[in-house]
Amino acid sequence: MILHLNKTVSLAEAQSIANELKAILIEKDEIVLVSPSKLQELPSHLKDKVTKAIAVPNDIQLASKQYLKETRKIKFPNFEIGGDSNSTLMITGPCSVETPLQIEQAAKYCVSQGVKVLRAGCYKPRTSPYSFQGLGLEGLKLLAEMREKYGLHIITEVRDSSHVDEVIAHTDIIQIGAKAMYDHGILKRCGKANKPVLLKRGFGSTLQEFVQAAEFILSGGNDQVILCERGIRTFETNTRFTLDLCGVSFLKEKTNLPIILDPSHAMGYAYGVADLARACVAMGVEGLLIESHPTPKEAWSDAAQQLNFDEFAELMASLKPVAQAVGRKLV
Repeated sequence: MILHLNKTVSLAEAQSIANELKAILIEKDEIVLVSPSKLQELPSHLKDKVTKAIAVPNDIQLASKQYLKETRKIKFPNFEIGGDSNSTLMITGPCSVETPLQIEQAAKYCVSQGVKVLRAGCYKPRTSPYSFQGLGLEGLKLLAEMREKYGLHIITEVRDSSHVDEVIAHTDIIQIGAKAMYDHGILKRCGKANKPVLLKRGFGSTLQEFVQAAEFILSGGNDQVILCERGIRTFETNTRFTLDLCGVSFLKEKTNLPIILDPSHAMGYAYGVADLARACVAMGVEGLLIESHPTPKEAWSDAAQQLNFDEFAELMASLKPVAQAVGRKLV
């Protein structure tokens, strides 16, 4: 149950009520308590302390449309997503920061295409210990240089809690990857950050588990959470993963969080990314995360799934009429 407390309730009294209900206390413009979902009725002795009480049947609470009917709006200096914006955000860039030349080529290309958000990994959660692990802090500093030089927003991934503060300090959107979705250290730290967080679904996670991970961030006080579907593991072996568009329909219907899709990681091969991307935009989602690289064959990680710049330009041109057909605009 979500309880909005009367403004006459002091912080000390609110904490006492939270302790009684085993609830999490969130202090922003007003004090909000979130109790376990097994509490379905407001105790009678608290009725004069509460201005609003919403009972949600499961622990998808702050993210539920039963709580907020509108998709949460996330504002950036020169654009916004969610709410009534009808914007679909384009994010592109290489899998990894590799060299100063490579990331500057990517940044220049974003500007040429009107793309406002540059993606690239600095801490890479690789399956093999012998694969490129990322440039770490050096890569973050290169991304920060691209932001200053080209006016781009930066998104990059947190691999584990040892460097979460570095990522928060250097980026505009914090990405929590599929392999880190269950890392409570990352989730709780991002809950205290005043920056948007893009949370990717674990490839073996149910939708309930996915959104409950988002609840850790929301209940920490950060309401700027974006969900990212990037494919789940199924019995199919001819694609890297299976992009769960059925799951996206569920998230759109049941949650109040913006949704971004990552067809690059779902497909695993560049040839299928454009078709998937068009299907994603047709669903009316809030964004796309597409991997692109100056020379994909030479990429240090995930070479097979990255588009070259000509392929990305063709994709952008094909997405605009799709977005227009469903009443959306690419930003």
